[in-house]
Amino acid sequence: MNCKVHTLPTVSFPSFSANYTRETLISRNFKPQFLPNHSHPRTQLSWKKTLEPLKLIKLKIRSAVGDNGETGKWVKWIPKGVVPERILRLISGATSSPICQFVSSPTTFLHSMDPRIKLVWLLVLVILPARSHIVMRFGLVIYLAVLSIWILPTQVWMDQLGRVALLSGILFIMLGFGSDGVPPLVQLRTPPPSMMGLPNLPAALGGYSYLVMKLGPLQLTRKGLSVASTSACLTFTIFQSASLCLTTTTPEQLASALRWFMLPLTRIGVPVAEIILTLLLSLRFINLVFDEVRNAALGIVARRINWQQLTTMETVDIFFMYVRRIFKNIFSHAEQISQAMIVRGFRGDSKSHKIYFLSNSSIGIADIVSLLCLFALIGASIMSEYLL
Repeated sequence: MNCKVHTLPTVSFPSFSANYTRETLISRNFKPQFLPNHSHPRTQLSWKKTLEPLKLIKLKIRSAVGDNGETGKWVKWIPKGVVPERILRLISGATSSPICQFVSSPTTFLHSMDPRIKLVWLLVLVILPARSHIVMRFGLVIYLAVLSIWILPTQVWMDQLGRVALLSGILFIMLGFGSDGVPPLVQLRTPPPSMMGLPNLPAALGGYSYLVMKLGPLQLTRKGLSVASTSACLTFTIFQSASLCLTTTTPEQLASALRWFMLPLTRIGVPVAEIILTLLLSLRFINLVFDEVRNAALGIVARRINWQQLTTMETVDIFFMYVRRIFKNIFSHAEQISQAMIVRGFRGDSKSHKIYFLSNSSIGIADIVSLLCLFALIGASIMSEYLL
């Protein structure tokens, strides 16, 4: 039996270890070499070159301000990582408590007060911090804080007092050390008493001192303390008194009280009916705005977006979508309100369209006591300028 044996050229490859990496995959300088083989000199090939690492090409996309390729400073301000989720959680948490909304329970004496007296109290609390002594200013702040803790529910007053106090504290520190805190780097033009032949005036051992406190290069003077206390107390008083009034008074009662004060202005042509209707719609619309902001933020947080895998522009796009969704829902609610008003017979004339406020204002014992307290507060603030 005649059999022919054909010898085929073979190529031998090196055995890779199990722990290979990307550095041992591809060789750029590949040169096959023949190994000596006694049976067939050109039938066996092998690689003896060490495989070189593969260099990955990375593409970076940068947004440039000019032709020099430098990025703008706004890139550093964009939040990255888990910061966007924290911002959305803060937004949803800040609007969870009722802000400028009527709270029907628990019922307190402020709920039964006449809304006209509440408006008078608001006006007085806006004027007094700017015209009274510093002791009266901080006394008004403490009075409003205690009244808020007594009247409002626990969740509401803890949320509101914390934010308002933080804002007022920051304002106090900035104005206290910033208005008159840096000493002027100037030289007095008046020569010292020793050059004029006059004895030096002895330093006062006590009594009046313009400088209250010194903190490094900054100083707190009496002027800075007056400006800071006025601004901070006025900010706290305006925000917290308005919150107390809106929390314990319905929008219809506020509109009715304001209409009672503005009725004499109709004789000089002031559109009182349109102003009252606009105020009533605005007070009704505040709740919808806070609800939409909170619901849109909760919708994004509930989707559990992996912010670390998103690029900067994708994060910005999500926030733009969030703002666009808020405005879209608000405009949709506004259109529904206008359609509801048209169905109920409103044709644009506020004088011919009757508004039912559903509020029976009457003077009671709580109103008389509040008026007496108001007069006592005004008298105390006037006397404080002369006694303190």
